[in-house]
Amino acid sequence: MLEKMFHLSEKGTNVKTEILAGVTTFLTMAYILAVNPGILSDSGIPFEAAFLATALSAAFATFIMGFYANYPVALASGMGLNAFFTYSVVLGAGLSWQAALASVLVSGILFFLLSITNLRKKIIQAIPAQMKLAIGAGIGFFIAFIGLQNVGIIVNNDATLVGIGDFTNPVTLLALIGLLITIALLAFRVKAAIFIGMVATAVIGLIMGLTGIEGMPALPTAIVSVDFDTSAVFALKDGFAELFAHPQAFLIIFTFLFVDFFDTAGTLVAVGNRTNLVNEQGELENVEKAFMADAIGTLGGAFLGTSTVTSFVESASGVEVGGRTGLTAVTTATLFVLSIFFAPILSMVTGSVTAPALIVVGILMAQQLGGIKWDDFVYAASGFMTIITMILSYSISNGIAIGFITFVVASVATKRTKEIHPIIWGLLPIFILHFIFA
Repeated sequence: MLEKMFHLSEKGTNVKTEILAGVTTFLTMAYILAVNPGILSDSGIPFEAAFLATALSAAFATFIMGFYANYPVALASGMGLNAFFTYSVVLGAGLSWQAALASVLVSGILFFLLSITNLRKKIIQAIPAQMKLAIGAGIGFFIAFIGLQNVGIIVNNDATLVGIGDFTNPVTLLALIGLLITIALLAFRVKAAIFIGMVATAVIGLIMGLTGIEGMPALPTAIVSVDFDTSAVFALKDGFAELFAHPQAFLIIFTFLFVDFFDTAGTLVAVGNRTNLVNEQGELENVEKAFMADAIGTLGGAFLGTSTVTSFVESASGVEVGGRTGLTAVTTATLFVLSIFFAPILSMVTGSVTAPALIVVGILMAQQLGGIKWDDFVYAASGFMTIITMILSYSISNGIAIGFITFVVASVATKRTKEIHPIIWGLLPIFILHFIFA
């Protein structure tokens, strides 16, 4: 049955390898089960409700990717998009988390429509590759900045806006220890380094807590629970009127759509190039089905109560172990379902435990800087302005808007207007109006 469903022999794999690959992928991205609820809870979504939504949406979307697209790719609430949801849309733009979920749903619907039309290919071609890299790297810096702030490594300074925190503070110290452990694990190329780093940090925190130090992780009162918080499920229904009455509604929806769209494209290409999913023309097989699975995952996530669900590049870890088919994804999805019953363990996951993961994910995303043509001033200027604006304005959407405005201005000044796609010309007034009415 599995052979007929996933074409294992045709892809040069077997059941044992696929299951091992699925487990590897799950362990590599399991950190999202703690990190995503931590970020979303800052927007007002109850932590337990956000955890349930994170696990269920990851399982739902990954099952679709496995059964429908037959790709060894797992999905979950995307890093960067969850930060945009909380810190830009809710805390920045002032929308409720219900309205933010409504914007995620609308972006998912648009993604779905793009996935079944030729517009998908046209949009991918319209955005310069250099801008995609800059946006990805900028989001990495933004995520890392959040992690550094959450545990007091970076603090407010009235004289210089930001400054170094107190490293003798136990919460800050534990985060620093966890960060160094995680960096070391990644440097040694340890599989599931981020997940293992979080576990190690939590264990060290437990030991510190037992010595009487305050603010440390504590042992859970239970291991398994079936008491689920469903308060975020379908909560978006109360947010549509508020969303469409907001002057920044279009830009918010566009940002969710844009980041998800190109995150998915980049991940599928990265994973596809490591497998036999690329045909002789260099195109990904069944890519439309993979995009469709991602879009449906976002729709499901919004209804369940989480930020945009997207394909995870951590899926490459399972591919490296030998995963080649959707059975890898189905295995990962099954583990996400099982994780729902172990929610009490997350009581050990404090800010000190998640901050190292945020910072390290930022480091990994920032590696995209290497692909930017820094000797080309048009790309250097637009890329730099994208990144610096994201960080200093504490807004991903501001960074994207400033980056594209800079790209157009620099291209016109250097008489390279042919490089500006009509779609970008159409978006330019919207970006400008964003700053006028923000």
